[in-house]
Amino acid sequence: MIENPHARLDAVPAVWLRSPIGLGRAAVAGLGVVIATDLFAVWADVVMRDVTGDLASGVAVGDRADRADRLYSVAGTAQTVALLTTAVLFLCWFHRVRVNAEVFRPDGHSKTRSWAVWGWIVPIVNLWFPRRITLDIWDASSPWGAPRPHGLVNTWWTFWVISLLSGRAASRAYTRAESAEEIQEAAGQMLFADVIDIVAAALAIVVVLRLTRMQNEKAHEGPPVFA
Repeated sequence: MIENPHARLDAVPAVWLRSPIGLGRAAVAGLGVVIATDLFAVWADVVMRDVTGDLASGVAVGDRADRADRLYSVAGTAQTVALLTTAVLFLCWFHRVRVNAEVFRPDGHSKTRSWAVWGWIVPIVNLWFPRRITLDIWDASSPWGAPRPHGLVNTWWTFWVISLLSGRAASRAYTRAESAEEIQEAAGQMLFADVIDIVAAALAIVVVLRLTRMQNEKAHEGPPVFA
């Protein structure tokens, strides 16, 4: 645990080191809920594909179609709530480690602190700004004179981008679908997106844990020192 989180590094005015551990734990918990809702959504995707496949083949489905539709709706709502809640927790943690990284390494950042939040929100740039910021934080938080490889960050970001783009495509396909065949195809696309999102969320948990631990360890190596 990082002690004395409110000391300021004299060489970097107005930048304070604060423990990322609490926010890191909250972000990890949120990501765990995201994975749980994604797993529920995967089940809903499979049910929807089965029902629409039977409809397309002319098989009587009775009230299975209504149940599948309700299940799909509940899964989508659960995912949205989990994602929005976790996004807030994750951004709070991300901003915290970005500020800490500036204390560790004031001149090692290609983006300003504000982009630690806006970089995730602004369209187009959100496909690469957060990765660049994460790499800067990663390098600044690595042990003094011993930068760590970027493989974990790059792998996580690759799956995140695939999940983001495939999820948007699947959502558009489902909205436009009218026939049973089109709905089945859209459900298959959503199944792929949900599985990728599970992998991306799991990798995000590893990134959060690793980066939080790196900053905690570096804070105790000194300099700097927490008061």
